[in-house]
Amino acid sequence: MNYRRFGSLGWEVSALGFGAMRLPTLGDRDTIDEPEAIRMMRYAIDHGVNYLDTAYPYHGGNSERVVGLALRDGYRERVHLATKLPVAQVRSPDDFDRLLDQQLERLGTDYVDVYLFHGLRAPRWDIVLQHQLLARADRALADGRARHIGFSFHDNYDVFVQILNGYDNWAMCQIQYNYMGEDFQAGTRGLELAAGRGLAMVIMEPLLGGRLATAPSEVQAIWDAAPARRTPPEWAFSWLWNKPEVSVVLSGMSTMQQVQDNVAYASLSRTGMLSSTDLEAIERARDAYNNLCPVPCTGCRYCMPCPNGVSIPEVFASFNTGVMYNDMDHPRRDYSRMPEDQRASSCVQCRACEALCPQGIEISQWMPIMHAVLGEGEPFDRTVCPLV
Repeated sequence: MNYRRFGSLGWEVSALGFGAMRLPTLGDRDTIDEPEAIRMMRYAIDHGVNYLDTAYPYHGGNSERVVGLALRDGYRERVHLATKLPVAQVRSPDDFDRLLDQQLERLGTDYVDVYLFHGLRAPRWDIVLQHQLLARADRALADGRARHIGFSFHDNYDVFVQILNGYDNWAMCQIQYNYMGEDFQAGTRGLELAAGRGLAMVIMEPLLGGRLATAPSEVQAIWDAAPARRTPPEWAFSWLWNKPEVSVVLSGMSTMQQVQDNVAYASLSRTGMLSSTDLEAIERARDAYNNLCPVPCTGCRYCMPCPNGVSIPEVFASFNTGVMYNDMDHPRRDYSRMPEDQRASSCVQCRACEALCPQGIEISQWMPIMHAVLGEGEPFDRTVCPLV
């Protein structure tokens, strides 16, 4: 295993971290295959992984408990353990201590190495400020229940900067980042800004929820033509480990084979591991993915608001993501959770939006296709695409 500096803390952390959000299950998401999950985590630790990440809601609350079981028998002392405060459940300042104590009990430990504010977006940051949770975090630092404080993040760059500037004791932050998302959420700007201030940078979703693990033929042809021989996951991990600002890359591993493969590849990781030819191949792969995007919507929102309430950019974004990565399960689930009036089925084809679209998209013709694919589960047929 290769190790990297964890921001200004001086820790040496494994290039690969174990994310305990996608542990093996039995039948449903909340029922963890405990013996196999423990075996996987201990294998990773025995082979050098020393950063474990979990959170209050993972696997219906069972992830923390099973992580605690895996860390018995001397394994706790061999890792840096991180978990997260479920900010959305906080109703009063006292909830901070109640939830942290409950999490420590689940984990079977009297401290966590890093305690994160979970999934911060603007509304959740407001909760943090409203209930003075940063003062509670300082108390947890003082009494030793949390050795360091961080946050995980899911909003835009401006909100990221606001949160970064809002507390003096951030030790780390965790961002979604991969070669398809340099400008997504915190993005490269956020990575470089926070790392420049001495924060450790923990990366989640390196494979974009698994979508980059299996390449479509157009992308696989690029990998096959590259001089270096890597699997699609190895290309994605390499792109991250190549960057000096990255401290640890989390992987939510579900099988022992994934653990073994990722541990083996992490042992080859280093800053600057990619050649200029490698980086050009990744650029071509990114372009190939983007070329698979059927609707040329840029998310500019000039079309909004829709007179009938349809969330046009969000519908297009979900659809494009599903087509690009050949995975409609996530977009269909997101679509089903949208309020009914925001779905494509609410379009009455008034075409007011089309006069405003800089890309000239025939939105009214796309909306029935959006609903058929996302709402009714029909396959997408490129031959029926409206002309742009």
